[in-house]
Amino acid sequence: MTASVRLMSERMNQKSYQSSMEISSAEAVLLDGIRRHQALTKNDLVALTDFSRSKIAGCVNSLLEKKILTKDGYSDNTGGRRSVLYTLNGKRGLLFGADIGATSIDLIITDLNRKVLARYSESALVSEGPQKVLDRVTGLFIELVEKHGLSNRPVLAFGVGVPGPVNFKEGMVVSPPIMPGWDQFPIVDYLNEQWPDTLIIIDNDVNIMALGEYTNQEGRDRKNIIFIKIGTGIGAGIISNGEIYRGSSGCAGDIGHICVDKNGPICPCGNRGCLEVLAGGAAIAERVMRAVREGKSPILRKYLDKNSGKLTAKEVGAAAKEGDETSIEIIRESGRLIGEVLAVLVNFYNPGRIVIGGGVSKFGNLLLASIRQSVLKRSLPLATKDLPIVFSTIIDDAGVFGAINLALDQLLIRQISD
Repeated sequence: MTASVRLMSERMNQKSYQSSMEISSAEAVLLDGIRRHQALTKNDLVALTDFSRSKIAGCVNSLLEKKILTKDGYSDNTGGRRSVLYTLNGKRGLLFGADIGATSIDLIITDLNRKVLARYSESALVSEGPQKVLDRVTGLFIELVEKHGLSNRPVLAFGVGVPGPVNFKEGMVVSPPIMPGWDQFPIVDYLNEQWPDTLIIIDNDVNIMALGEYTNQEGRDRKNIIFIKIGTGIGAGIISNGEIYRGSSGCAGDIGHICVDKNGPICPCGNRGCLEVLAGGAAIAERVMRAVREGKSPILRKYLDKNSGKLTAKEVGAAAKEGDETSIEIIRESGRLIGEVLAVLVNFYNPGRIVIGGGVSKFGNLLLASIRQSVLKRSLPLATKDLPIVFSTIIDDAGVFGAINLALDQLLIRQISD
């Protein structure tokens, strides 16, 4: 850590020693139920668990005394006596969420009830290495805490998403194709130098996006979801029965390195013809710029000149809407390849919903239609009979909100396990 970051965080470290919530496993079970349902009565908690009424009452009273729970009004009147609703006490502590992408950092601070207290985003290159990126993340969080007057609250948990394969149990990135210097780097230990009493959880960025989408109000009607991030890379987050499915070693969903063309270009992973190297953001940008250099697209040239030599997914999508044949062809081809891979997943996993996110998703409905067409063409009719394939409803927020939910989930799970 840099000296300046250490000095900035000294005051915060002194205030974070109380970050453990110090609760029993039974109390953690109740908190988990309340977290999932926002607010519950004692009767609700009895129905949700196998605990007796006296045990529920004792746990609730204990959590009220510890100021982890708070009363939140009364249940709806159903003819009898109205019952008190209990919810998490937002003022009990802070949750940090960081979504570290290939080219950006997105940060959020919430209270225990997931009320947003601070947000910040900036461009950054994950390829600059873990120390530089994590020092920046640390410094920014400390600045946000100071700026928003949050220094008197302990940091309870910190969720981090990174764009590479993660050993979830160890909290380490393993052989990431686009993250030089991050392999086996001790991220948890590094961050714990600044927040020694804070639970820090690391996961793949697409997993946390999937969790963010699922826990969003509009995403809870289906418990089996595949979230596809199409950005610089391509990956999938899998929600199975309401929980992230990571596989036996934590790398489930790495669809960007499924081969779609054995004679295709070499991918950063070392193999040929991976989906990511043919349909990801970098591949699309290369094809678009080549088309401009070859004079195939006056419309793209117009956008390129207007944006000082840069083109994003937004401009390519706009060019396609103007009828630019090159942009339309590139978008359709990318959608076709992605859809063909998704069709395999649909036949294998039979999800209840497919959600598309990431920067490239901003191409819009042309991309979505191409993906849908490929999935419907190559999947079994029964698997697609009632299968929504939609854009993310919180496309710019899925990662950070997923990181917050991951942090809170694991905070309670660790208490239950203990």
